[in-house]
Amino acid sequence: MSGKRFATAASLQTFAAQMAKAAETDRGLVIYLQGPLGAGKTTFARGFLRGLGYSGRVKSPTYTLVEPYETPVGLLYHFDLYRLGSPEALYGLGIEDYFVPGAICLVEWPECGRGVLPPADTVIVFEVDGDGRVLTID
Repeated sequence: MSGKRFATAASLQTFAAQMAKAAETDRGLVIYLQGPLGAGKTTFARGFLRGLGYSGRVKSPTYTLVEPYETPVGLLYHFDLYRLGSPEALYGLGIEDYFVPGAICLVEWPECGRGVLPPADTVIVFEVDGDGRVLTID
């Protein structure tokens, strides 16, 4: 799938929720979220969590680097590596404890963890298009 346009944050969240329902897994899943600041990566993560049945507050992990969520279908870890000093700093976070069977990992700014992060199962590239967003999914 490529070049899917979303006119509103609500439509992006609805799509993310649908994607989450299709992605429920017991083997683990790694999704890279790439794109510039303000392109909708955290909005997508919020919708994805809603699709997994999580109803609590969803906050950006910009300063904490990772936010864990316990959903009705299992653990989801939402990473934002924008402020990561170096990829090796992930070892201090205990990165190997997050990418485990059954866990879903959404990773914003995965290029900041290059060489340390496991490969992605899916890569979603976000682009700003006027007032909307365009997602390309590999």
